[in-house]
Amino acid sequence: MDTKANLFSLEGKVAILTGGAGLLGTQYAEALRAAGATVVIWDKAGPEPVDITDEAQVRRAAETAVQKYGRVDILVNNAAMAAPLGNADADKQFAPYEEYPLELWEQELKVNLTGAMLCTKAVAPVMMRQKSGSIINVASEVSVIAHDHRIYNDPKERKFKSIAYVTTKAALLGFTRQWAARLGAYGVRVNAFSPTGVRTDAQPADFAERYAQTIMLGRMARPEEYNGVIVFLASDASAFMTGHNLIADGGKSAW
Repeated sequence: MDTKANLFSLEGKVAILTGGAGLLGTQYAEALRAAGATVVIWDKAGPEPVDITDEAQVRRAAETAVQKYGRVDILVNNAAMAAPLGNADADKQFAPYEEYPLELWEQELKVNLTGAMLCTKAVAPVMMRQKSGSIINVASEVSVIAHDHRIYNDPKERKFKSIAYVTTKAALLGFTRQWAARLGAYGVRVNAFSPTGVRTDAQPADFAERYAQTIMLGRMARPEEYNGVIVFLASDASAFMTGHNLIADGGKSAW
């Protein structure tokens, strides 16, 4: 590593980003491109859809990326099923745990956890041959703490953060450590990133206020505030970091 170079530069790097069409995925894509990377989006939405729960599709998409660009330097496992508050289609993901639908549980595990496994399996051999690479698993604040259900405060119907979501995000930390142990000898780094909630216009104002009270900085994150974390973990700025969970939650988990 040239210490005189821009440690955050991703010039000449090829990045695969799952869930790149979502709220934060679009932010990460812009940040990676701004740092100089070529970004390949794997998402069910978009002109070239990739279903990350389909191993054959993922394998073909990885082969296509290597054929086109010759290498893969970065993998961001960002795709996940996350229930947005106020979305009628996602109401079942706020169900009490003793009533949580098994079908939904299995679907969330398939996307949030198995999807990360399939993408990592497809990309890891490429990075092993290169003797370099960075894999970033997007976890969550709930990978290290319990979600406080009181922030929903709905007198008509109690809501609970998806048990499957919390379970998969915690599991991603073990997943990260074991892949880091597997790939370390090849110069490939594997880290997790745990953000807190992001403020959007779709959220009820009273919910955002209650959520903000749980955070030391007194507010939810802005969509663009995690871009630096992604670039840091993808770049040589974090060259000696692997097997780590980088928490960026405004101090929420440090109370």
